[in-house]
Amino acid sequence: AIFPWRGKKLRRYKNLLIRNADKFNFPIHKPYYKLTTSQKEVLWEGNEYFIGLNQFFLKLEQKLYKIQNRVMLSRYRGKTKCHVCNGNRLRPEANYVKINKKSISDLINIPISELLVFFNTIKFTKNEKFIASRILKEIQTRLVFLNDLGLGYLTLNRKSKSLSGGESQRINLATSLGSNLVGSLYILDEPSIGLHPNDTKRLVDILKKLRDLGNTVIVVEHDEEIIKEADYIIDIGPMAGSNGGEIVAEGSFKDFIKQNSLTANYIDRKIKIELPQKRRRSNKKISIIGARENNLKNINVDFPLNVISVITGVSGSGKSTLVNNILYPAISNLLGDYTTKAGEFNRITGDLNSIEFVELVTQNPIGRSSRSNPITYIKAYDDIRKLYASQKYSAIRGFKPKHFSFNIDGGRCEDCKGEGQVIIEMQFMADVHIKCDTCNGKRFMKDVLEVKFKGKNIDDILSLTVDEAIDFFGLNGEIKIKNKLQTLKDVGLGYVKLGQSSSTLSGGEAQRIKLASFLGLKNNKKNGLFIF
Repeated sequence: AIFPWRGKKLRRYKNLLIRNADKFNFPIHKPYYKLTTSQKEVLWEGNEYFIGLNQFFLKLEQKLYKIQNRVMLSRYRGKTKCHVCNGNRLRPEANYVKINKKSISDLINIPISELLVFFNTIKFTKNEKFIASRILKEIQTRLVFLNDLGLGYLTLNRKSKSLSGGESQRINLATSLGSNLVGSLYILDEPSIGLHPNDTKRLVDILKKLRDLGNTVIVVEHDEEIIKEADYIIDIGPMAGSNGGEIVAEGSFKDFIKQNSLTANYIDRKIKIELPQKRRRSNKKISIIGARENNLKNINVDFPLNVISVITGVSGSGKSTLVNNILYPAISNLLGDYTTKAGEFNRITGDLNSIEFVELVTQNPIGRSSRSNPITYIKAYDDIRKLYASQKYSAIRGFKPKHFSFNIDGGRCEDCKGEGQVIIEMQFMADVHIKCDTCNGKRFMKDVLEVKFKGKNIDDILSLTVDEAIDFFGLNGEIKIKNKLQTLKDVGLGYVKLGQSSSTLSGGEAQRIKLASFLGLKNNKKNGLFIF
């Protein structure tokens, strides 16, 4: 069977082949591996009687605006190593030039730590040294920075999309160091994310190098070791959201630790995270056998089910590769989702029937539109719109739930399209966002804003924090809405405003909103595998 041509809509391609097979002597009852080379070519290229597989996928590519075509292509199309350049992306002529018997393809495929040794021990004639000395120094300097940042295991041929977040950020740091800028201001947002404690010390050393060159370094950070190494600390709080925004402690580490702030109390161990006395045990597991993608060395890994498992290790050891590139796509494929191709491994075994669904909860934004917000994601806004559509004034004006949506025409402000702000393009400068003059940033038409529930219009509701909204809807008997909002509070997002744009949320906040959406599900979904 030709798998892409199964199903009601696509079987017509298969039927064309079957009806006309006798005209060009094609054996439709033979399995693919028994076909001759010429017969396989006919199947792929087609002829005057039917469209071959290659032409079929080309037709799909011509209509990529259809989501079903994109899904189909991602399911059946993948990348394979080029047999001409062997994945090195260079013409054969480029490898004719060699230094110490090494071509450029040889050099980009050895680890940075070994590459540094190669360039430090390279032997040149006097004339060659004169020509190469300047560029050689640049190469050595940049390789030293990469190696010092704990990236010595990477090769220069490694694709950037296969790097973890921590690896990418450290490469950017190495670029800054290599530029030797002086008098610059560097602002780093949580550079320790994804770093093992062993690598944090190296990161601190690099930050100090930037400082010692004559630069100013400002770091937004939670990591205790980086906080301790800072020359000056500013602690903002005391809590999150509307309960924050104040400076609660500042000064050198010695001064900071004496002050009564939540951060200082945790670092000084006045407040501790209690460890559980008992650990849950598991009798079920799934196993990945022979994982060998990227850095993984043909390893076998057991994942116990119905418990919380943590995969840890130094940065670049293969954690993300194992979980995101092998485990998640392997389970997805077993459950019938072929949109993600798994990395290299032999097989997956174990209690696979115990998993009914799998979810990869990433820190990616929760919505593609800036109009998306926490309550649209957890589906609480659907109930809020219905509530406002049921009010007496809505009945008089003929307002339906759609009139309280800022995603479609009807009740939203058409000048800002429900954004609450308009964008002024500044050509060669960053665009400027200003409050919409028509709706004054309220996102809806005047008539829609006149609809009120217990004294509040729809904009007032969207301006409430989750904590405030839970109290408001709870006191007014809207328990269904209250319960959905409670899931946001349960994951520590009580300070977030209901209408806060998804584009302003941090990665951690986005991840917790996704978790809240699962906590609020009422479809009895059980036996899931959640990957964070």
